[in-house]
Amino acid sequence: MAEHGTDEPSSRTGSPNGEGRASGDRLSLHQRLAVRELIDTELSYLHLLRLCASDIRSRLQQLPQGDLDVLFSNIDDVIEVNSRFLHDLQETTSREEEQVYLIGNLFLEFQEELERVYRVYCASYDQALLLVETYRKEPELQREIQSVIEAVVPQAGPSGLSFLLVIPLQRITKYPLLLQKILENTVPDASAYPVLQRAVSALQDVNTNINEYKRRKEVASKYARVEQLTLRERLARLNTHTLSKKTTRLSQLLKQEAGLVPRTEDKEFDDLEERFQWVSLCVTEMKNNVAVYLDNLEAFLRFRPQECDLDIAGGPVPEYCSLMRELQLQAFPRFKQRLEGLVWQPLCTLVKALAGPQNLVRKRLDKLLDFERVEEKLLEVGSVTYEEQEARHTYQALNSLLVAELPQLNRLAVRWLGQILCTFVGLQRDLAQQVLQRAEGSLAQLPHYHLSEPAFWKLVEDTLGQNGHQLRSFQENFEKVLPPPTAQPLLPGAERQVQALLSRYGPEKLYQVTSNVSGAGTMDLTLLRGQVVALLQNKDTKGNSSRWLVDTGGHRGYAPAGKLELYHVISGQEEIKGQEGPHQDSHHLAPEPIPAPVPSLPTVTQAVAVYPFVARSSHEVSLQAGQLVTVLEAQDKKGNPEWSLVEVNEQKGYVPSSFLARAPSPAPWGWSLPS
Repeated sequence: MAEHGTDEPSSRTGSPNGEGRASGDRLSLHQRLAVRELIDTELSYLHLLRLCASDIRSRLQQLPQGDLDVLFSNIDDVIEVNSRFLHDLQETTSREEEQVYLIGNLFLEFQEELERVYRVYCASYDQALLLVETYRKEPELQREIQSVIEAVVPQAGPSGLSFLLVIPLQRITKYPLLLQKILENTVPDASAYPVLQRAVSALQDVNTNINEYKRRKEVASKYARVEQLTLRERLARLNTHTLSKKTTRLSQLLKQEAGLVPRTEDKEFDDLEERFQWVSLCVTEMKNNVAVYLDNLEAFLRFRPQECDLDIAGGPVPEYCSLMRELQLQAFPRFKQRLEGLVWQPLCTLVKALAGPQNLVRKRLDKLLDFERVEEKLLEVGSVTYEEQEARHTYQALNSLLVAELPQLNRLAVRWLGQILCTFVGLQRDLAQQVLQRAEGSLAQLPHYHLSEPAFWKLVEDTLGQNGHQLRSFQENFEKVLPPPTAQPLLPGAERQVQALLSRYGPEKLYQVTSNVSGAGTMDLTLLRGQVVALLQNKDTKGNSSRWLVDTGGHRGYAPAGKLELYHVISGQEEIKGQEGPHQDSHHLAPEPIPAPVPSLPTVTQAVAVYPFVARSSHEVSLQAGQLVTVLEAQDKKGNPEWSLVEVNEQKGYVPSSFLARAPSPAPWGWSLPS
């Protein structure tokens, strides 16, 4: 009995080895249960996703397609990734001894794919919830949606759509917890332990990155909205806070332009922005060109020569009229319809798609100025307010989002634009083929129809060569009577301003604007043709030599270098002579040319306007380059030959004589322009 009693406690407590084995068995059991929970819940989760994507989405056809796209987002991509993940997960069950190790590696392999698909879904989740709330305000529609969901997924209950939409968010956040549970039931010295640790950390990073991406998208959606506000609405939004922010930003910008504080350089973003602006410009130009093309096509369709009485009996005229009638009623209207649907509408959509990113790029500059100011304060004081810290985070979120997504946006926009161009070319080719097919009978009556193709092209080349030679001869003869290049006329009342610039900077720094400039960007000036400015620097702060920093005498800013030419200052005698012009005041001074003789024009003769001229008073008349005018007087009323009285478009007025040239004698080579 004594021996039996002695053995009794030993049997209750067990040996250390026995306790270790029991603990290991418990860990192994809990580990297997955790693995089984991971696989079983993944299977159930994927089944629910497929029900959402197939049965429920297909039965909610009463909702607009745009709503369905928002509600279910990229659920098809999520299903595709999770299907492969589940397949590989189930295959680990055949290798039970190293199953946990394989599961850890599997999560590491799918880390990037899981983040890629779930971040898109999570970013659109809030917008989907807003749609769900709008449906609840329509009882009949809400009942229809609820009945569909209850028929397919009864466990959804009264939550309905909200229950289904939140499932992917819950799943991605649960992965680290499931892995942590497996890790807790794995002995630290097991080979799978470090792999599971890395997998847990990787899935936590995935969730952190998804939250950061979601925050960036929320910031972007806030600032990417393009609102068409009236001036009154804009003024109504002004308050002390917004005025303070705008003033601070302007001050920061002026300090940078003056070189008082450094500018934050971001070469990667600058390159992406330049590419994006180039793509946007191409899209805008393409849209403008297509708009002009459609206007011309509309004008062409309104002109119907086949309905005119040509007063020509027989011959090809009836056939021509029949052909034109058929083309006007069928081929051309069909072409116009296809052009609007396949080219114009996609172009307009592309322009709208780029409006949000363009606004975002502009907002980034504002946020960059806030960021730089806060960084300066942080260096000086060592601390910032909560609002200033939020401004830093807003800029970082915007910048990161633009750097990440502008490359893809640029590629998609270029591809989209390329497809539109290819479609446009294809439509033109189809139209040409249709016209040729319909005109097959009329082609036989052409004078060169029986020529072989090489002989025909030889004839075309010879004809073009002859016409080109005639045009070159015309140009040479025309240039013989051109006056030397002149400066543009000064704007009214600009002499005093020019004198101030001249005395301050000297003649070698003065430039004249050759055509109107509309300032679009920051620090860009709006200038009028003929305005004189002083050059301060022949490049901008980024080293771009196509934008010059100039002084107008009242404002400083940037102007395109291509629209500036060196201003030629006239001598004192010529200036006095110019002031003795027809009207004795600076408002009607003749243009100040490079000293050259003014060509004398005989009274009542034809002349050609060499340069455009904009009338600045009722005594003057506007001209277009190349316009034919009648010279009534080759001088003004005081005998000044620098101004001529002309008649153009039944209007009489003065123009600079140096802007006119004798009209060449008509038809010198045996041909004339059609009337």
